[in-house]
Amino acid sequence: MADLKKKLLVYAHYYYPDVASTGQILKELCEGMKDKFDITVICVVPSYSGKVDEKYKTDKYYYENINGVKVIRVRVPEFTKGNKKSRIENLLVYFFRAVCSTLKLEKQDYIFTISQPPILGGVLGVIGKWVKGGKLIYNIQDFNPEQTVAVGYSKNKLILNMAMSIDKFSCKRADKVIVVGRDMQETLRNRFKNKNVPNNVFINNWIDEKEIYPLPDDNERVMAFKKKYGFENKIVVMYSGNIGLYYDLENLIKVIERFKDRDDVVFAFVGDGTKKQDIETYVNEHKLRNIKFIPYQDKADLIYSLNAGDVHWVVNAKGIKGVSVPSKLYGVMAAGKTVFGVLEEGSEARLIIEECGCGVCIEPVKYDEIYEELKKVIDNNDEYRRLGIKGKRYVDKYIKKDVAIRKYSREILCEDDVVVEVDAKERISI
Repeated sequence: MADLKKKLLVYAHYYYPDVASTGQILKELCEGMKDKFDITVICVVPSYSGKVDEKYKTDKYYYENINGVKVIRVRVPEFTKGNKKSRIENLLVYFFRAVCSTLKLEKQDYIFTISQPPILGGVLGVIGKWVKGGKLIYNIQDFNPEQTVAVGYSKNKLILNMAMSIDKFSCKRADKVIVVGRDMQETLRNRFKNKNVPNNVFINNWIDEKEIYPLPDDNERVMAFKKKYGFENKIVVMYSGNIGLYYDLENLIKVIERFKDRDDVVFAFVGDGTKKQDIETYVNEHKLRNIKFIPYQDKADLIYSLNAGDVHWVVNAKGIKGVSVPSKLYGVMAAGKTVFGVLEEGSEARLIIEECGCGVCIEPVKYDEIYEELKKVIDNNDEYRRLGIKGKRYVDKYIKKDVAIRKYSREILCEDDVVVEVDAKERISI
């Protein structure tokens, strides 16, 4: 009976069917915990692309039930990803309508919020705790303003200092902070100069190993995908995910350009984001014919597009260590594909790759080294592609969805007597 369960309010920003990685993760998390909690999610209407479907343009609020999870969607204005003003308007409308939705709810036992939208996600959690009671769990997927500073998105010190003060306040008011990387725990400690650090734990994000797994090269759907985009008899080097600010793709495309005369190689960008148009423009202006842009794939089709790649980029810009962990890593590993990592030493994603040996890693901004290593991987494709299966084994052993969700349930409930059966390494790596 739902009325016997603890009430859990989740601020999700994006939620299924939006293709944002956090939206997919939160859907799986909420559905995985619905046996323990009576869950209500407050999120935007599907709009990750910036566009809002006509069916969500009539009312301010929409009430849905998705697989036993109550979902309140708030209408937001459409936005252009490259337009700061429209994005800010979109985020502020979500924030204020999410607060209004909260006021209409009954008392809650737990409030769970994520660090998206930046800064505002944490503040929503604090407001939710103030007006509806309950313990606050703040799940930091990305640290801001650290992420903003790292990529130079804003240099206004007054705004950045204010943003830092607000997010530190949210951390202090949380009963527990959950981060998604070991390096991110260090960032949290540094924020507070190792004094009065908020109660925190780290749990890796995950991939559903039952949905993404290796397929044979002659799988009909994989072959159809390759045929559709002209990948047949090619070595496919793929980037799958958000083509956004935090990945240095505008410089990595210049590394890729050095392979423009290689007819045996194709570079595929699957997804969308704020930097996609800039990269497409560069590709067109420089007549780079072995680079393909492919739309986001439906979740059910992701297994085929991931399996179509021989080598997958997993990258972060310089300065992102301890700030964010690229979730695309887990899908690549689950598909048994070789990882080509451009990641800082000591970052969570690089630690995982090096622990299991599923690919190669180079420091960001060392573009000549990146080119030389990528050329080696391409020229010795048969040898390097065998590394990918190590990632699949690691996922199956250490990053299972069900184990991660049980760990979230335990941390939210603060059930110290709940035992999750993991070995010593799993306690470190999950």
